[in-house]
Amino acid sequence: MCVRMAKAHNTGLKGFFRRLGPGLVTGAADDDPSGIGTHSQVGAQFGYGLAWTFVLSFPLMVIIQDVAAQIGRVTGCGIAANVRRHYPRALLFLIVALLMIANIINLGADLSAMGAAVQLLIGGPAALYTLGFGVLCVALEVILPYARYASILKWTTLSLFTYVAVVLVSHVPWQEALTALVVPDIELTPAYMTALVAILGTTISPYLFFWQAAQEIEEQHRHHAKPLYATPTKAAGELRRIRVDTLTGMAFSTIIALAIVYAAAATLHAHGIRDIQTSAQAAEALRPIAGDMAFALFALGIIGTGLLAVPVLAGAAAYAITEMLGRTGSLAARPLKAKLFYGAIAATTLAGGLINFIGIDPARALYWAAVVNGVLAAPLMAVMMLIVRNKKAMGDLVLPHRATLLGWMATAVMATATGLFFWFQVFAG
Repeated sequence: MCVRMAKAHNTGLKGFFRRLGPGLVTGAADDDPSGIGTHSQVGAQFGYGLAWTFVLSFPLMVIIQDVAAQIGRVTGCGIAANVRRHYPRALLFLIVALLMIANIINLGADLSAMGAAVQLLIGGPAALYTLGFGVLCVALEVILPYARYASILKWTTLSLFTYVAVVLVSHVPWQEALTALVVPDIELTPAYMTALVAILGTTISPYLFFWQAAQEIEEQHRHHAKPLYATPTKAAGELRRIRVDTLTGMAFSTIIALAIVYAAAATLHAHGIRDIQTSAQAAEALRPIAGDMAFALFALGIIGTGLLAVPVLAGAAAYAITEMLGRTGSLAARPLKAKLFYGAIAATTLAGGLINFIGIDPARALYWAAVVNGVLAAPLMAVMMLIVRNKKAMGDLVLPHRATLLGWMATAVMATATGLFFWFQVFAG
């Protein structure tokens, strides 16, 4: 009877959602306030013209996040730890340094957007709200046990449905919007290529690689399991779960990102508003065009996604730092036993928050943070593909040839986009 009850408990929609984890949270965290700002800017500036890039980026996201998850689950070590074990230290330091720069800027932009969103909704000092959100996010990561914290992150993903609601009240011309998914409207200009790399950089973001690999390790420890290289008979079921989880999370992320672009295109672009620097500006600009309902939904979504993404950004940086230094870091560890890990979470969040107080405009830095992510992504993806084919790291569970081909194709697309960006900046700027 207990067996039958357990099987019933894990079937249906509720059971499916229960089995989702790192992939869903990673996909949802991809649509953070800074990503919302980037997608709003793209929709406002180019209308539906860059919608096709999300059709391109979706399979790339799926394969590379699947690779990241497999690295974590098979080896029992994160990406930085694997680079430290098998590749030159200089490469590791460069990767972590670039990751830190991009993450801190993203943290500053996300916290600032959350504070500005609260100010738009209820008034008051945005700077105080920004500081409060930073303290809250650090406190949640430090105080809550991992199982409870992971559950909260998973339920927070529901906040992203606010952007689907925004689209429903934005009067999108669906024939034009859907056509743009399959018929590229390419402009050979520096602005267009910068936007292309920014989209790829904010959808295929290096911090997501580190986070998903680390969360697979956290789940492994939570279930008292061994790395798959040591228990290859369990690999088929676990790798299947990872694929479903990752596919679901990346599909969710792509749909929400498209919804944001469509909402901005149908409202801001259609009314001649082409220069949007932040997600908060996008929310405020929506009010006179799409009404108070769209404005409120957009602003609430910024807060909800920020509460999801800020801990992910800070956590990814902490995992990378501790792995780089050969130290243990885990959200399941008590703070006094993982001082470096939790100290890195607090320090990166604080550094991001301070951007708003030392004269650096996080809104202007935001777009370029996405570009830094795009530039870092291609070489990091190449390193990950080397790891996932390395028998010393993966044992007998190296990535199959077909998936390897897809992974290298994804890496080539990112490298090509980055190369085009630099070419147009230098020769056509």
